[in-house]
Amino acid sequence: MNKLLATLIATLFVGVASAQTPAPVAPATPAVVKAEAKADKSVAAAVKSEAKVDVKADTKVEKAEVKAAAKTTHAHDKAAKTKAKAHANVAKADAGDKTKATAAAEKTDAKADAKADKATLKAEAKLDTTKVNATADKAAAKLDTTAVKAEAKADVKAAGSK
Repeated sequence: MNKLLATLIATLFVGVASAQTPAPVAPATPAVVKAEAKADKSVAAAVKSEAKVDVKADTKVEKAEVKAAAKTTHAHDKAAKTKAKAHANVAKADAGDKTKATAAAEKTDAKADAKADKATLKAEAKLDTTKVNATADKAAAKLDTTAVKAEAKADVKAAGSK
């Protein structure tokens, strides 16, 4: 019973201590109101600018992905046509020239595959570069927004101390 009573009394004191009203805040001066409005406006502009940069970067990445896919597809199509021509030549070859034509077709196949792989690699490298640049642009925009927010906060604080 004593423990229960002690707990209730302690809870009462804690409740009373936390229920005290905070110190009155001085009314905002016209300078502070003006500084807050200016800060809100600059932060909103920075956020809008950041969003614009994000959308632009994402659009660049999407375009680069489409372009890379098109280049890859084109390279593989071209390789398939080259291979088909080489194998057609093998089919046309005389019995005595078949082995030579087959060897030439295999060599052509290897070259066509290598050329297609090289084109794919270049397209993917360009895509990766675009992605890295887009990420850097986004990060720079985010830093700019953060700087504007900090500057606005400092301006409001300075206006309040005048």
